[in-house]
Amino acid sequence: MHKDTIKKKGYHLLGMAPSKLLVLSFAALIFTGAVLLTMPFSSKSGEWTPFINALFTATSASCITGLIIYDTFTYWSTIGQVIILCLIQVGALGIVTLATFFSILLRKKIGLKGMLLAQESINSFSYSEVLRLIRKIVTATLIVESAGALLLAISFVPKFGAFGAYMGVFHSISAFCNAGFDITSGAVDGKFLSMVPFNSDPIIIYTISGLIILGGLGFSVWRDIWEFRKNKQLIFHTKLVLTITAALLISGTVFLFATEFNNPKTLGPMNFFEKINAA
Repeated sequence: MHKDTIKKKGYHLLGMAPSKLLVLSFAALIFTGAVLLTMPFSSKSGEWTPFINALFTATSASCITGLIIYDTFTYWSTIGQVIILCLIQVGALGIVTLATFFSILLRKKIGLKGMLLAQESINSFSYSEVLRLIRKIVTATLIVESAGALLLAISFVPKFGAFGAYMGVFHSISAFCNAGFDITSGAVDGKFLSMVPFNSDPIIIYTISGLIILGGLGFSVWRDIWEFRKNKQLIFHTKLVLTITAALLISGTVFLFATEFNNPKTLGPMNFFEKINAA
């Protein structure tokens, strides 16, 4: 069935365009997250959080922006941190995508309304492949995030024990979803430190960098690369994304290194050239 035909029928069935329903679903996610973060159980102090601040945090997490007004570990309780993590994950994948995925797992029948919303949520032009694509998207996401959590745990667990495992999960999801939230202040004495305390740990730095890049590429690019062995060609979108990503990463790395390698407030203390000469 043609996508435009399905949409026209969907308007009649749903009462509004699927795109509007998706916007409403995100609004509902943000509002629900804000209400939960406002509650006393979400803060370490056990006090109510001003709604406007909770709304800002919920919006930043759901829309994977990374802006914060409270240090994630020192202000929010474990429950609050888990709420933020859930907002990041659901915001990155989409409520409809996750709901459809769990319906597939539970073998529930998905009607035309659900299929229409699912198709819109992943921007698919093939109505017949919607469920298969959603299953692959969620499965691949969970596999990559689990692998990232395990790699991060290699460095975090020996240093911080059980909390290190939690750090691995939190930062793997945050990095892969390009969310920018961290709880590193729970491992060191300080606030808003991000990855600064681990700038000399290659496992942590490379793993998080890799997760950010993979998450930024998007599923359509993954799928096209995976199917390259069969098709022997890449679509224009994939070529463009890979080319621009590589160009930005290489040029950005060279520029930052050239301008900051001797700066005592940034890369200078790392003594790159001394280490190279010593080797």
